[in-house]
Amino acid sequence: MVESSTIATISVATAATGLLAYALYFDHQRRANPDFRKNLRREERRKARAEKEEAVAQTKQKRRGIQTAVDAALDEGFPTGVNEKEQYFMEYVQQGELLASDPTQTNEAALAFYKALKVYPTPRDLISIYDKTVDKRVLDVLAEMIAYDKSLDLNSQTPGGGNLADLMGEIPSAGLD
Repeated sequence: MVESSTIATISVATAATGLLAYALYFDHQRRANPDFRKNLRREERRKARAEKEEAVAQTKQKRRGIQTAVDAALDEGFPTGVNEKEQYFMEYVQQGELLASDPTQTNEAALAFYKALKVYPTPRDLISIYDKTVDKRVLDVLAEMIAYDKSLDLNSQTPGGGNLADLMGEIPSAGLD
């Protein structure tokens, strides 16, 4: 009578021999048969092309989602009063910070930061603050939102009526130039 360990050993040895034989056959075909090599390269190119097309499709879908979110925010409207703007700003900055901590909520976090940016008096200053404090993946989505929104004026005037860059030029230097 044959023991079960002998049967298991023979089965494993047969499977390993079959795998080794297939590997040798594949290697021989790869080296000796030009049509086989050509087919391998063709399949690699086909796979790379399919992956590239899929990436492009995902990017387009992501961009459409961002545009839809921006359009919805614009349709929703923004407050006009000073106190309402301040409250709206604080609410959406807090919401953006909470959402940014979750990697699955990147678009929602960027949308919250975008809404806060829309009511901020000097958007360029806020963008530089975001650049220092917000995660890069959220910033990338926010940048796409800003690029899509043509109504967002990044060259907003300062409360005194002058451009911030003009005011910076009027400040005397400390002699450290």
